[in-house]
Amino acid sequence: MEWRDEGIILGTRKHGETSAVLEVMTRAHGRHLGLVRGGRSRKQQPVLQAGNRVELTWRARLDEHLGTFQAEPIELNAARLIDSAIAVYALQTLAAHLRLLPERDPHAALYETLAILIEHLSEADAVGELVVRFELLVLDELGFGLDLSECAATGALEELTYVSPKSGRAVSRAAGEPWRDKLLPLPLFLQRGARQGADLKAIEDAFRLSSFFFARHVYEPRGIEVPDARSGLLMALRKFYAAQAISPRALSHGDTAA
Repeated sequence: MEWRDEGIILGTRKHGETSAVLEVMTRAHGRHLGLVRGGRSRKQQPVLQAGNRVELTWRARLDEHLGTFQAEPIELNAARLIDSAIAVYALQTLAAHLRLLPERDPHAALYETLAILIEHLSEADAVGELVVRFELLVLDELGFGLDLSECAATGALEELTYVSPKSGRAVSRAAGEPWRDKLLPLPLFLQRGARQGADLKAIEDAFRLSSFFFARHVYEPRGIEVPDARSGLLMALRKFYAAQAISPRALSHGDTAA
């Protein structure tokens, strides 16, 4: 058996003395593994790095076999991202979420979204928002998507300020106010028609929102833990936003002293 497809590398692990098992997210074949002979060579190692986009040829005698990959580079993104803790943690988090999906199950929308995200992982101020949106898409692909389009109580389309932890549906400010302590906040950047970017508080609220539903529908039923990389990403984002808050004041003080 043989197929050719485009893929984004999620990770590798050693196999024997010279080979590697490559894990990729492909456009048409979902998350897929395959053996790369000589994958630990000096020639292959720069290509087989997480985040790189590659042209793949997979071969196996039977469909259920691991099979072998041949990988040719299309975009070597890893070198661009490796120096950013935010980018590295984000990429690891995205890969961990994709591992929640059945192997070889096609998810074209997730592949296309992943490709777009990788283009922007070096933009620290955009990463938090992008990762949260990816998480909501993963929940949707797993069958646990949230409905943020209208108020669950009134059908209103405006001022959707909360999310019901029971239904995963949006709730308007007016309908939710009496029960605000029992509802999850819906960050402004996730609200209908929002054009405003996300600050740190909005990102933290958004991560708590997606965390709640991942825990309820995925992590707890499967008996698995939240990916360590996700906590690392949040810590790196907090450091970035703290530095952004300090820098303007430091610059202003410096200008005054001068």
